Amino acid sequence: MRLHLWFPCLCLLWPTVVLSQSSLARYHVMQEFAIGGSGGWDYLSVDASAHRLYISHGNQVEVRDSRNGDSIGVLTGLSGVHGIALVPALQKGFISNGKNNSILVFHTINLKAGASIPAGQHPDAIYYDPFSQRVFVGNGHSNSLTVIDPDKEMVVATIALPGKPESMVADTGKLYVNIEDKNSIVVIDTKTLQRSATWPLTRGHEPSGLAIDLKTKRLFAGCGNKLLCVVDATNGRNIIQLPIGDECDGVVFDPARNTAFSANGEGNITAVEELNPAKYHIAFTIPTQHSARTIALDPETHYLYLPAAVVKPVATGHPQALPGTFRVLVVGE
Repeated sequence: MRLHLWFPCLCLLWPTVVLSQSSLARYHVMQEFAIGGSGGWDYLSVDASAHRLYISHGNQVEVRDSRNGDSIGVLTGLSGVHGIALVPALQKGFISNGKNNSILVFHTINLKAGASIPAGQHPDAIYYDPFSQRVFVGNGHSNSLTVIDPDKEMVVATIALPGKPESMVADTGKLYVNIEDKNSIVVIDTKTLQRSATWPLTRGHEPSGLAIDLKTKRLFAGCGNKLLCVVDATNGRNIIQLPIGDECDGVVFDPARNTAFSANGEGNITAVEELNPAKYHIAFTIPTQHSARTIALDPETHYLYLPAAVVKPVATGHPQALPGTFRVLVVGE
């Protein structure tokens, strides 16, 4: 079948992608916060009200001032940190320890460690849902979610999943979870704590980063085959797939800018403006650094934070970071 003969008709039905430059092109790497040390990293979290960054780094969490990178403290004695979920109302944080299948509670005021909560096998992504006021943990090796009551610091449910969970985002009554090895998004009813739907991603393979526009009910799933899949969060309809860079592991959405940003480990960020729920503008690409694949947004300053290091390839397994080169890139206008 000669598909190019159908393109004029299909373009009348598909949402529009516009390629051009915009005022957002002023975004660039403004600062670099040198951290150093050794070990890998994964997610980082922003506490905008306290001007803090919580950065996973090997077996510890670095806590830095988000304005200048000054060290506030370090949480040590951890085991393969992946993510940090913050619960501001309780002045608590929750850290996923991938190597010992646990979640560590800490107090954000003094950075003192608290209880250790058991999770599934290899807890990875961790997310605080402000709507249901629960912490959700994605267990990468047991294909499940651990649900935690952050006030009581106890597990209230375990939810079986059809595959390996990655990033999560929430809306009122719903949690959306990327299932990396099934190329899909699972929907969890946060009242019943049951899986209510599974939505396949059209063309998107190995979804990792996930963001949401709560106003237009749009999900943005960053996939390993260099696509950003836009999905209707009300019914799972695949709206469009947009080209992004390689090795995406994080996506954020800035509602004040109507823009999704995908962190691409090849060394750049793809910025996609949402002109309306059916029209998307690939605004520009921001050069960053090879290995800068995860991302966090400060919703007040609109700065983007990306951890990175100089890495060297190895014969097997993941590339290794050169000691002393770990840093956080600060991207803004």
